Amino acid sequence: MPATSKPATEAAAPQRYHHGDLPAALLQAAETILQRDGLEGLTLRAAAREAGVSHAAPKNHFGDIRGLLSELAAIGFRRLRATMTAELTAPAGGHGNLDKLGIGYVKFAKANPALFTLMFRSERLDFDRPALKEANRGSFSMLSSIAADAADTATGAPALSVAQAAHIAAAWSLVHGFVCLMLDGRLRPLLLQTAGDLDEIALIQAIMSRPPSAPRA
Repeated sequence: MPATSKPATEAAAPQRYHHGDLPAALLQAAETILQRDGLEGLTLRAAAREAGVSHAAPKNHFGDIRGLLSELAAIGFRRLRATMTAELTAPAGGHGNLDKLGIGYVKFAKANPALFTLMFRSERLDFDRPALKEANRGSFSMLSSIAADAADTATGAPALSVAQAAHIAAAWSLVHGFVCLMLDGRLRPLLLQTAGDLDEIALIQAIMSRPPSAPRA
């Protein structure tokens, strides 16, 4: 008796993939692509292909590429906060808490250059997306609370004086400008001309160790 063939519809059924957490698998795939191919290579289809799922899966979970990138940036902001928190618990080494946050900021960017760049590409992100809004606010709250020691208002937002806001902006501008120079490779010539085995982390630590400038009259 000849073998019974499967119906065409069954034979052509797509392979099913089983992920314990499909959104997390897609985000991991997206980060792999971001690190390997850059932001230009990260598309919804590329993320699906990397994760081994249907090309419709990312759209079902994130809506569009902006949604996927925003969720990935939220992961970045949470990691940034964790890195800065780890610096706060490290031995003082002559640095105050604000300096430690700056050093953690640079360490995170050095270890995660592509992710850091994505986190500040506002035109590609939706900062009204709840996960990104919360993660971004959480990382900034560390800076504001330590730099300004501000009390919470009824809305939960720090009440900053102009002087406190200026202090935060100055500290953030210093480390963010340093990171931009680092990621663009602009610090390498300076490091190569410096005696000793100096890297970017040692350089930012040296910057943070400088005595503060005298206040303006």
